[in-house]
Amino acid sequence: MTRRLLSLALSGALLLSASLQAAQVTVEQLQDRLDHPWSLAFLPDNKSLLLTERSGTLRLWQPGKGLSSPVGGVPDVWNQRQGGLLDVALAPDFSDSRRVWLSYTEADSNGRAGAVVGYGRLSDDNRQLEDFKVVLRQQPKLSSGANLGTRLAFDRQGYLWIAFGDNFRSSSSQELDKLPGKLIRLRADGSVPDDNPFVGRKNARPEIWAYGLRNPQGLALNPWTQQIWESEHGPRGGDEVNIPAKGKNYGWPLATWGIDYSGDKVPESQGGTAPGTEQPVWWWKASPAISGMAFYNGDRFPEWKNSLFIGALKEKNLIRLTLNGDKVVAEERLLQDRGARIRDVRQGPDGYLYVLTDESNGKLLKVGLKP
Repeated sequence: MTRRLLSLALSGALLLSASLQAAQVTVEQLQDRLDHPWSLAFLPDNKSLLLTERSGTLRLWQPGKGLSSPVGGVPDVWNQRQGGLLDVALAPDFSDSRRVWLSYTEADSNGRAGAVVGYGRLSDDNRQLEDFKVVLRQQPKLSSGANLGTRLAFDRQGYLWIAFGDNFRSSSSQELDKLPGKLIRLRADGSVPDDNPFVGRKNARPEIWAYGLRNPQGLALNPWTQQIWESEHGPRGGDEVNIPAKGKNYGWPLATWGIDYSGDKVPESQGGTAPGTEQPVWWWKASPAISGMAFYNGDRFPEWKNSLFIGALKEKNLIRLTLNGDKVVAEERLLQDRGARIRDVRQGPDGYLYVLTDESNGKLLKVGLKP
């Protein structure tokens, strides 16, 4: 068999395997009537979860009880275009501190928006976010409502990671004195670690860990390597997944596999690669408009071991990437029949996937496999 025929045969086998597995997926709708839900986080009871609605509401969802009234004490948000109340993450010591981290957007008097990150204490009855404190504001504010990004993740050492979009000002991603287009690393109290790569460097923000990002939509800790992975929107095509290393440049807008919205080359782009920049571990020529992502390391569904799940907004499906170490070795699509924009996906403590759909009547879905 020729190499070309062998490649076609293997591709066909992968597609057949993917379609058979996709047919075995189970979906249970747990909640609807959500106003463009954006993110979720499980509480330590392993049943209840907090979820954000982009309009500015934080809610508690509990099995058997459903959706709570809005949690009080949440800051006012600038809810336009891609802005609003965005990510939610629990502090690693939540059981003791009850600290809940939020990201959201605010605008200045000129109508320019930027992201904000802060935390408050969730009251013992889960009804109020108390003493909310802003830790970091994305400066300068450059956005009219696009490319705000903003995802949060904690690692096993307790560091907080924040992925900021370029605010649709591509040059800002390469400017180290600005926070747009950057991956940020902070201590759990919001202070800057001494070993961040640009600490002490003139005209550089010490919070920065890596730069050259466009519009981050996913941020997750790899449970096997303990590395932070990031996913982002390209312009027209060129969505990508990165493993951001200390002090490295991830290319935007100098290197991109996408093109401008006009159909022309991105003006600053030198092509898919550029000197001094890093390549993604995976990218798409045609943009699925990827969103939130989660690694799967549960025991409930062994078929999903070593997988990275990523939501897709434009394609309206759930992407599964099969991993071998840091390499993507297979790709498949799930939930195509739902016809809904997937905004976020998380692995639940019960081993199921929990998925949010980005709609005015958004849904919380519980996704698994048939026995």
